[in-house]
Amino acid sequence: MFGSILVGTDGSDTAKSAVRDAIDLARQLGARLHVVSAYEPVSVQRLGDESVEAPKDVQWMVSPREDVLAMLDEAAAEARNAGVAVVETFARQGDAADAIIDVAEEQQSDLIVVGNRGMTGAKRFLLGSVPNKVSHHAPCSVLIVRTT
Repeated sequence: MFGSILVGTDGSDTAKSAVRDAIDLARQLGARLHVVSAYEPVSVQRLGDESVEAPKDVQWMVSPREDVLAMLDEAAAEARNAGVAVVETFARQGDAADAIIDVAEEQQSDLIVVGNRGMTGAKRFLLGSVPNKVSHHAPCSVLIVRTT
């Protein structure tokens, strides 16, 4: 039924709770797990400043994606340690909900798992929350887990 599960994360405690639930579900079902995170573009000036501050042997690693990649690697390692055989990660620039939906379409996911908490306050009403947007535009079933 659910051979491919996708979970979105921003590294927050609530997102980590959703990731743990997705890992548990993927392990129980023997499903592939796709972990997705989005990042916003970083200015060229900031990248240059951070690159100069980094040791020469790792300057090539300074990029807008580096924090996201580390977070995704951590989630993938947790999934593998829990017994999920196939785990893939995806870092996408831009809106989180769009990233989740795009990867779900590309990977033909059977289920998307997102947490019920995300953007709060006035921003949520102006921009729309990630779970809300995903639930309305997903190409597959969506599981919104209670993370609080």
